[in-house]
Amino acid sequence: MRVLVIGATGHVGTHLVPRLVEAGHDVVTISRGAAKPYTASRAWAFVDQRQIDRAAMERTGAFGQAVRALKADIVIDMICFTLESAEQLVTALAGHVGHFLHTGTIWTHGYPTTVPTREEVPKSPFGDYGIQKAAIETYLLQQARLQGFPATIIHPGHIVGTGWAPLNPAGNFNLQVFSTLARGDTLALPNFGLETVHHVHADDVAAMFMDAIAHWNASIGESFHAVSEQALTLRGYAEAMSRWFGREPNLTFAPFDAWAVGQTAEDAEATWEHIARSPNCSIAKAAHLLGYTPRYTSLQAVQESVGWLIGKGLIKT
Repeated sequence: MRVLVIGATGHVGTHLVPRLVEAGHDVVTISRGAAKPYTASRAWAFVDQRQIDRAAMERTGAFGQAVRALKADIVIDMICFTLESAEQLVTALAGHVGHFLHTGTIWTHGYPTTVPTREEVPKSPFGDYGIQKAAIETYLLQQARLQGFPATIIHPGHIVGTGWAPLNPAGNFNLQVFSTLARGDTLALPNFGLETVHHVHADDVAAMFMDAIAHWNASIGESFHAVSEQALTLRGYAEAMSRWFGREPNLTFAPFDAWAVGQTAEDAEATWEHIARSPNCSIAKAAHLLGYTPRYTSLQAVQESVGWLIGKGLIKT
């Protein structure tokens, strides 16, 4: 099969492209620049890599036709963020592609109402990113079920792995949180630390794309969560990482508004964005229909990221 990956040098693409090559596919990739994958692989020597500025071509309405001209059997879109962008691509590819896989996000759910959250529950997305991704999902599923367009949507959680700074136990991306835990110093968490985050290793996301391709009949017209088996509470995450560093947890708690006073505006906003959603997503559907079995727990995936960051001197222990 000829497989086109749009946005292939990102974190998931770093793992997905070699998997596709090793599976015997003829792989072509599109990216805006000459960015390198996060980890090296000899498989990239067998990939036809094209540089195309998607945003510029979409403004002229030419991107969909450029993708269609590459004559791929399977198209994997890693970087579609607006409904208009999705519509342009689907219009060009309808009747000319055997499988179209879109990268969504668990943020399409907004706040959870039941946990673990299943893919089919009514959604209440908020924030432009989640709203747009939810609109894309609705559109693609309608096209699949009403027009026969062969779409599958994969919704990753908080992606982690080598080369990536993970979402930390305070619900933001400040690496000093890990340094604080490594030293055994006191870490303040918002509320009771019981909100959840749901990580996934980038290679497990790549594996789900491969599972969806392998189970074409089961994946068409469906969406799937790509996450680890279990979400983490902020408190549980902090305690586990403290012990991984060889320390006993030293945590304090405060209502969010009081906690935020001691944080930068950027960190407080990022934490609010994550704990307001508190994802805890089910993988039962993916396991049943695709045979998806993540290799990494949330903690294992995070620990790989943190180990890499320590090696780079970006986290001080």
